[in-house]
Amino acid sequence: MRINYEQDIKPLSEFRAGVSSCIQQVTKTKRPIVLTQHGRGVAVLIDVGEFETMQSRLELLDEIYKAETQIAQGEGINQEDAKQIIMKRIAKRI
Repeated sequence: MRINYEQDIKPLSEFRAGVSSCIQQVTKTKRPIVLTQHGRGVAVLIDVGEFETMQSRLELLDEIYKAETQIAQGEGINQEDAKQIIMKRIAKRI
């Protein structure tokens, strides 16, 4: 979710004074809270589910990047060979 600049940016001192309410806000809204110190962002508090989703997306993007790099270097395999490899792996699990 997008950050609401009026509600989701908090000084570290405000966070310390109301940790529980900040956690409730993040859990309810699914929006991260940006914590600041001396007017600069120092940390982000994010819902666990949102963090896991973000990690999964980053892993997928990393795999896509690696695959594109391999293809560009001529290291890829054709679709039919890939399909046969996958079907063999599936057959072993059944």
